[in-house]
Amino acid sequence: MQISEVMAAHGHEQVVFVADPDTGIRAVIAIHSTALGPSLGGIRFWHYPDDGAAIADALRLAEAMSLKAAAAGLRQGGGKAVVQWTDPTRPRTPEQLAVLGHAIDELGGRYLAAEDVGATTADMDGIAAVTPWVTGVSESLGGSGDPSPTTAFGVWAGMRAAAQERWGSTTLADRHVVIQGAGKVGSGLARSLLADGARVSVSDVDPARVSALVAELGVAVVAPEDAVIAECDILAPCALGEVVNPSTVGSLRCEIICGGANNQLASDDMDDALAARGILYAPDFVVNAGGILNIAEEFVGYSHDRALAATARIEDTTARVFALGREWSLPPGRAAERMARERIEREPFGRGRWEPGDPAPWTDGRPMTGVRPGS
Repeated sequence: MQISEVMAAHGHEQVVFVADPDTGIRAVIAIHSTALGPSLGGIRFWHYPDDGAAIADALRLAEAMSLKAAAAGLRQGGGKAVVQWTDPTRPRTPEQLAVLGHAIDELGGRYLAAEDVGATTADMDGIAAVTPWVTGVSESLGGSGDPSPTTAFGVWAGMRAAAQERWGSTTLADRHVVIQGAGKVGSGLARSLLADGARVSVSDVDPARVSALVAELGVAVVAPEDAVIAECDILAPCALGEVVNPSTVGSLRCEIICGGANNQLASDDMDDALAARGILYAPDFVVNAGGILNIAEEFVGYSHDRALAATARIEDTTARVFALGREWSLPPGRAAERMARERIEREPFGRGRWEPGDPAPWTDGRPMTGVRPGS
């Protein structure tokens, strides 16, 4: 299928290709929807096998961001940038970040960049040197810093709703949770769960990350190849997506899936397969919305307390998804998607999409000239 056909089938508005031979930067910026406002989504630095895989990932992630923003009640759309990056230990140079920043700047605010897999606050600061259309910059620059702790808090909130749905109580005490991925979100989630009295096991392809958490928290360890099929109460995917696929869905030994990774289901029919097996799925784009709720605060002058209060409401949103699923006779993933798409169709911005020069939804009608107040 051609790229234009995929875009038309899924409602994508725009795809931008970036290639700079001097710095070696190769990137794709995908804008799925600006119906509710400017698109927002992270920049992912990853080693893709080819350009087709990078494009497919950008399109898929951008659409997920539209659903995430809509389900979270934000006046934003969904976008994503992916950068071909072969060596995860190699930092970006100012020149490389400037190339990305200029490409983002040329979109005039239709795409607002943020952190994603492989990216750092330092990357956001470098991009912010050439464009205001970036979030997650250092607090010293008027930003909110690393959004990962708030993302982890939101996953914990969604997990409480899932526990209430499955076991009739929000408590996670004595529940065994396997966290796949010991990065910033996974480690933050582990700390919250241990504070709740849960039993936590952790897995990661990076042994150093696991060793650090074992030393800090005393968590148990699960081999990476066993994490998804480990026997537990709750499986929390907090690494890359598509962990629930035709090869794994029949071997799952958990009662709930609730984690911070994007696109945990390889396809929509995995939602049906989980329901058929009696496994409760807390839709990823609902429970991992803490990051975008956190950086949305930058648009009005960052407040960590307001960000946490907004993220705590993920528990109520997740519970609503489960209730709608029962009402509509749909598994949770499909119910969450229907809820988000209905809002996008019901509350479009202006002409149906946001354009440069339009007022920002969060500025009371004032033209948006930069993301952070005073920029």
